[in-house]
Amino acid sequence: MTWSLISHDKETGELGIAVVTRFFGAGARVPFIAPNVGAIATQALVNPYYGIDGLQLLREGHAPDYALDILLRRDAGRDHRQAHMIGASGRVAAHTGVHCLDWSGHQQGDGFSVAGNMLSGPAVLEQTAEAYRKHARSPFASRLIAAMQAGEAAGGDRRGKQSAALLIFGQHEWSSLDIRVDDHPDPLAELARLERVSRHEWIPYSAFVPTRSDPVGVTDHQVIDAAIGSPMQEV
Repeated sequence: MTWSLISHDKETGELGIAVVTRFFGAGARVPFIAPNVGAIATQALVNPYYGIDGLQLLREGHAPDYALDILLRRDAGRDHRQAHMIGASGRVAAHTGVHCLDWSGHQQGDGFSVAGNMLSGPAVLEQTAEAYRKHARSPFASRLIAAMQAGEAAGGDRRGKQSAALLIFGQHEWSSLDIRVDDHPDPLAELARLERVSRHEWIPYSAFVPTRSDPVGVTDHQVIDAAIGSPMQEV
């Protein structure tokens, strides 16, 4: 009922997941990321422990293919699951259960993986992957959204559309970007709009947020206001 793209930006070290589906609130259940560890998407008949336990296995130093194998062996419902993951070095692993509903499959590339089920056909994944490669010079968030837009143009989820999400982590324990559209007639278009808003209202502000190396951050409101300016009313 979903297709998603997980990836590792080689230049920035960021890990990202974009997901679109004809189901409510995909952003709350599909994507799991730990900075400098890895990213995991669990879908079809979602099992959140693929994300929770999978990240722990990656933290322990297991390679993605070995970590995914452990998860599958633990799960009697694995034939109904779809999951894919990427480690902090860009290595990927994916599983599409034999009982996932048509059309289902996954495709791996250099530093990314795309997987989906209940799609209109394989062209959804092919066009998502091709667009991701094509937009290599775009900012990471824009690149992920552009790739998903190409997949949607190729047919997307065969049941329609309802929710979308974009989750990105950089070097910090808090997300660089976490935007969700839980219930919308055109969730990917709304996700793209929110990402544009984030460039003006969140990204400039994020530079002032406390980090482990700078536990206070910037507290001078004049400095913050000068950098951010007036909030945008329209994009």
